[in-house]
Amino acid sequence: MSTVSPDKRRKMESALNQLKKHTVVVADTGDFNAIDEYKPQDATTNPSLILAAAKMPAYHHLLDQAIKYGIAKGGTEEEQVANTMDKLFVSFGLEILKKVPGRVSTEVDARLSFDKDEMVAKALRFITLYKEAGIDKERVLIKLSSTWEGIQAGRVLEEKHGIHCNMTLLFSFAQAVACAEAKVTLISPFVGRILDWHKENTGRTSYEPHEDPGVLSVTKIYNYYKKFGYSTVVMGASFRNTGEVKALAGCDLLTISPGLLAELSQDHSTVTEMLNVEKAKACDLEKIHLDEKDFRWQHNEDRMAVEKLSDGIRKFAADAIKLETMIKEKMLNVKNSQ
Repeated sequence: MSTVSPDKRRKMESALNQLKKHTVVVADTGDFNAIDEYKPQDATTNPSLILAAAKMPAYHHLLDQAIKYGIAKGGTEEEQVANTMDKLFVSFGLEILKKVPGRVSTEVDARLSFDKDEMVAKALRFITLYKEAGIDKERVLIKLSSTWEGIQAGRVLEEKHGIHCNMTLLFSFAQAVACAEAKVTLISPFVGRILDWHKENTGRTSYEPHEDPGVLSVTKIYNYYKKFGYSTVVMGASFRNTGEVKALAGCDLLTISPGLLAELSQDHSTVTEMLNVEKAKACDLEKIHLDEKDFRWQHNEDRMAVEKLSDGIRKFAADAIKLETMIKEKMLNVKNSQ
């Protein structure tokens, strides 16, 4: 019987499989086929991903079902469209949960990013729809923009309702500290979008993974959380290349697009754990506390974070409007054919 040496076995193993030994891998997609192929633990969606998936013929039935639901609920056209959107987001989540053993992230409309109470209400609506479909809230993460209002909505949902939150569009250290202090379940700092900003604004066009500003940002946040024992976990997101992914091996979770999952599955280079609790405990970061005025000032001092947060909210809002337009057109066709 032949035996394979550990070194040779590691060389035979894909970077994706090696990464899974250090980090929980999450699929950043609304495409169920990609989830089937790469076997992530969890999956996360956003309005842009749902819009892209809703345009695929394979998923038209979900859109049709959601429209029937919205019409049946009655009310004004605006209410019918809102109910259809809610149902569609949850329908995608339900399909994803058939494919992953863990949790799905469902995102609250970015247009509510500065309204704490409306974000809480929308989250409770999503959880009710999941419950009606037989899914426990433990399998759902509610995604909220990491504005001050979004972070406080996360605090309310976690404390009062036991609903787990995933704070998205996170670019600044101030956002990360406020999220930890609100005791939300998870944050999604955006690695690639930070890199994009630096390429556009510094005149520098390339960065090695170890000096990538997005990688450095997530490393600092991870180290801060672990050093001071926060319960909030870190899920690096928005990657531009596999180098960024591998440079964050050891992070609690990483949410990765199907294209990069494919690259990692074909890559047989060695993946080394870069982040761990022991290293974090030894780092020289100091603990800080942020109330609202401190948060707003410190976040405001980070030009990149201010610009990328507002840009991200605008883009997600624009895609939500496109999705609503698609729904209105299909809804009109359904009503006209009745």
